[in-house]
Amino acid sequence: MYKILLSWRYLKSRYIALASIVSVTLGVATLIVVNSVMAGFSDEMHKRLHGILSDIVIRSHDLNGLPDPEWHMDEIRQIVGDDVEAMTAAIQIPAMINFRNNIQGQWITQPITLIGIDPQTYDGVSDFAEYLLHPANRQQLDFLLKENDYGLGKRERFPVSGWARRRVSAEWEQGAVKAQIEGLEIAASDIPPSPFPLVDDGGVEGRGETVDGLADGVIPGVPFQAVDEPQLTFDPAIEQHTGIVLGISICSIRGRDVNGEVADYYFALPGDDVKITVPNSGQPPKAVSDQFTIVDFYESEMSEYDSSFAFVPLSKIQNLRGMVDVQSGKKSVSTIQLKLKDGSDLNAVKEKLQARFPIQQFGYQIQTWRDMQGPLLAAVQLETTILNILLFLIIAVAGFGILATFFMIVVEKTRDVGILKSLGAPSGGVMSIFLGYGLSLGTVGSGVGLVLGLLFVDNINTIAGWIEQITGQEVFDPTVYYFNEIPVIVNPLTCVWVVLGAVGIAVIASILPARKAAKLHPVEALRYE
Repeated sequence: MYKILLSWRYLKSRYIALASIVSVTLGVATLIVVNSVMAGFSDEMHKRLHGILSDIVIRSHDLNGLPDPEWHMDEIRQIVGDDVEAMTAAIQIPAMINFRNNIQGQWITQPITLIGIDPQTYDGVSDFAEYLLHPANRQQLDFLLKENDYGLGKRERFPVSGWARRRVSAEWEQGAVKAQIEGLEIAASDIPPSPFPLVDDGGVEGRGETVDGLADGVIPGVPFQAVDEPQLTFDPAIEQHTGIVLGISICSIRGRDVNGEVADYYFALPGDDVKITVPNSGQPPKAVSDQFTIVDFYESEMSEYDSSFAFVPLSKIQNLRGMVDVQSGKKSVSTIQLKLKDGSDLNAVKEKLQARFPIQQFGYQIQTWRDMQGPLLAAVQLETTILNILLFLIIAVAGFGILATFFMIVVEKTRDVGILKSLGAPSGGVMSIFLGYGLSLGTVGSGVGLVLGLLFVDNINTIAGWIEQITGQEVFDPTVYYFNEIPVIVNPLTCVWVVLGAVGIAVIASILPARKAAKLHPVEALRYE
C-alpha cells in the first residue's frame, strides 16, 4: 500500500512531472490525429482507385491488340468460375485531342488516354457511371447528347450544356457565316464562342426540339443523333457526331474569380465538338482523325484520370484504327477487365490466369488493381510509417525527460529511501515505487492525449475553419484538393497501440532510476543525516 501512496504523493508534489505528462499528452494526441487523417486520405484514395480500376486487367501490348475477345472471355469464365461477377472488353490507347477554347477562342491540343468501351458492360467492372455528370448517363450511358441538366444532383452551378447549348452555338456560327457572305464587317472570330453564362439559368429555348422522318436510325421524339455513316449535309443544330465522354479536367480548370470565390472555368462543354487523332493499327502506325461530340463529363476527383481519360464507343475506335480482321470479321481489343465477387482472392485468380495465358506464349500482362497502383500505394504506406516513427520521437523525448526527472527525484529522496529500507522495505518494493511513478505518468499523459486527439479529430473541419479565419489562408486549397471536408478515420487498434507505446516508453524510462534507488544501502543513504 505504501508504494501506491508514495507514487501518488510524488506525482502531486513534483510540478516537473507535469512537463513530462504534457509531452506524452501532445505526442499521443498528435499521433492519433495524424494517423486518423492519413487513414482517411488512404481510404478515400483506395475507394476512388478501386472505383476507377477493375479488379483484374488482362492487357495486350501488341499493336493489333487482343484478338477474338469473346473466345478469351469464355476461357476466363471456365478458369475463374463463379468468382467472376462482371467482365468487359475495352481498348486503351494514347491519343491527341483538339478543340476550340470557349473562353479565349484559341485552339487547344493536348495528349489524352482514349478508352473504347461497351456502355452495356463497362459499368459492371467499375464505378464508371457514378462519375458521370448527367443523371440519365449515371443510369445508363448511351453516348447520345442530352437536352440539358448536366451536373444535376452533383453540381449546384453548371453552364447550360447539351442540345440547349449546341443549337444556339450553331445559330451563332451560322450568323457569322451569313455575315461573311453578305460582306458585313463581322468575322467568325467576332462571334463569342460561348453564348451562355457560366451559371445555368434554367435552359435556353431553341428550335428543333424534335426532328422526325429525317433518315434511317432517327428516333422519333428526340433530337436527331448522327450515325457513323457519312451524311450529305451535317446540321450541328440537330445532329451530333459520335459521342465522347471527357475527363472534366481536360477542358476545364478550377480557379478563383475576382471575388476570391472558387469557380470552374470550362474551355468546352457537352454539346461542343472535338477532334481526336489516334494511331492506326498499321505498321508503321499512321495518324487517323475523326470528329466527336462531347456528350458528358467524367469526374472521379482523381486529377491523374480526370485530366487524361476520354471514353468513346468500342466499335467506333475499332473501326477508326482498323482493328477488324478482314477475313473473319472479328474485332480486336487491347484489354479484358474483370470484376470479382466480394471475398475472392485477387492474387489467386491472377495466378490462374497467368498459368492459362503464359506471357511467353501470349505476351499478355495480367495485373490486379493494386499491382497497377503499386508505387502510389507503397508511397502512401511509406509516408505513414515514416510519420509514425518521427512522431514517436516526440514521446521518446518525453521519455528522456522522465528519465532525468526520476534521477533528480532519486537524489533528492535518498534520505527517504534509506528510511524505507531501514524499516524493512525490500529493494523490489523501493524499485516498484518509481516504476509505479513512471506508469502513472505514462497512463495520465496518454489518457489525456487520447481524449484530446479524439476530440480534435471529431472537430477537425471546424478547427480548420477557425485556422482559415485567423490566418486568412485555406488549410486545403479547393482548387487543388477536390473534396469539401478533411477525411478522417479513427482506427481503435491504432489508438490502443499508440497509448500502450506511450505508457511503455514512460515505464522503460523509469527503470534505470528505479534500479539506482533500489541499490541504495540504508547506511550509505543515512550517513550524512
